[in-house]
Amino acid sequence: MKEKNNIWKKIGLGILVMITGSVLGAGIMYGMIILFPNIAPTINNINKTEKEVTVNEKGISDAVEKIYDAVVVVETFKNENLAASGTGFVFRKDNNKAYIMTNHHVIDGGDKIKVIFTNGEEITTEILGSDVYTDIAVLSLDAKEDMTVAEIGSSVDAKVGDTTFAIGAPLADVYSWSVTRGIVSGKDREVEVSTSNYNGSDWIMRVLQTDTAINSGNSGGPLCNSNGEVIGITSMKLVSSGVEGMGFAIPIEDAIEYADIIIKGEKLSRPYLGVGTASIDNRVALYFNYGITISDKLEYGIVLTSVEKNSPAAKAGLKEGDVIVELGGKKIKTVAEFRYNLYTHEVGEEVSIKYFRNDKLEETKAKLVASK
Repeated sequence: MKEKNNIWKKIGLGILVMITGSVLGAGIMYGMIILFPNIAPTINNINKTEKEVTVNEKGISDAVEKIYDAVVVVETFKNENLAASGTGFVFRKDNNKAYIMTNHHVIDGGDKIKVIFTNGEEITTEILGSDVYTDIAVLSLDAKEDMTVAEIGSSVDAKVGDTTFAIGAPLADVYSWSVTRGIVSGKDREVEVSTSNYNGSDWIMRVLQTDTAINSGNSGGPLCNSNGEVIGITSMKLVSSGVEGMGFAIPIEDAIEYADIIIKGEKLSRPYLGVGTASIDNRVALYFNYGITISDKLEYGIVLTSVEKNSPAAKAGLKEGDVIVELGGKKIKTVAEFRYNLYTHEVGEEVSIKYFRNDKLEETKAKLVASK
């Protein structure tokens, strides 16, 4: 009984100490507030500062500003009439000359090209040259001291998911220098395009894929990384109707390679075989247009609709009606694949060709010459 009383005494003493401590602490705090009234606002300020969080999102405005004035609206005239418009950008300035890059299809067929800068200045340029297969064109004009030149980046170093943005003039000059933003959606895509009036695709372009919005008028403008460096040239020619969120751009390395050739005044030369081609898909058209009958056993390949005299193809023994199924060790299923693979070879190179003639697989070699 005595031990129980001792326990209750200890518990009561503990409770008394806790109550006394709480009262004493409250009294000390109250006394400090009375003696030092400035402490209360300080405590309030500390609580307020902890609750206020400021988020400052500038996005890519600095990167856009870096290249913005290098971008121009490109207007193509034919017989003094406006025939087409697109976008371009100053990518080089040497001595007293400045060079603008745009798409071939933007200036194709024009006899006068005018560019408009962000300050409203309009200048008629000289067409140095263009290339239908890479879809690039180079214009030149007199350089000015304050002219902004775009900084060239690397599409090779770009990674899928990296931020990208495009600057262009969608819908002609109504919304000039519009900026759209996205990411790199894919690299080394192979897209079939048409470079002529051929009914179908006759060329393959290796491109960057992006979900950055690319509209009519953006063609020829820069696709940039988050540092404001150009990694590609946007091309409306590569955008299919009915498809959203899939834009394409020519890798800047490919564009610069051919731009350098154009600026130097050198001829763009590619391998030449000397054949006319068509797809085997439409056998009825082949028969009525060329008198060529293709066996139903053949599932893929391209048909030779003509073979030029004394051409590499003629010297290799190829004839009209032959169906090429392999070139240089690579399968050929379409006209676009045939031309693309042919142009990966060098002038003077000897390439192997597998083809069907009268349902029999044959093989030959042709020595490529420079295109005419």
